[in-house]
Amino acid sequence: MASETVVLKVAMSCGGCSGAVKRVLTKMEGVESFDIDMEQQKVTVKGNVKPEDVFQTVSKTGKKTAFWEAEATPVPEATPAADAVPAPEATPAADAAPAPEVTPANTVA
Repeated sequence: MASETVVLKVAMSCGGCSGAVKRVLTKMEGVESFDIDMEQQKVTVKGNVKPEDVFQTVSKTGKKTAFWEAEATPVPEATPAADAVPAPEATPAADAAPAPEVTPANTVA
């Protein structure tokens, strides 16, 4: 199994909460390192682990746990398809034909 990084959002309000998470991760097989960020409610685990196993292990602490979506599933950059036709570029105003000059009609009162 290749080394993997798992990032979780874990509701931790005190040192006891983070201590519980630390205890279960220390005992978990395959964990090489982990970081607990109480301010961001973020737990990052690195090692030969499966994301679902890390999730289940941390959930056993009783803390509300979820995958950290922003980092767990990066959004791929949009790339145009090979056969896509590029959109026509807008022509600058200098290349456009000049607009006819409009003059007000003479009015007699």
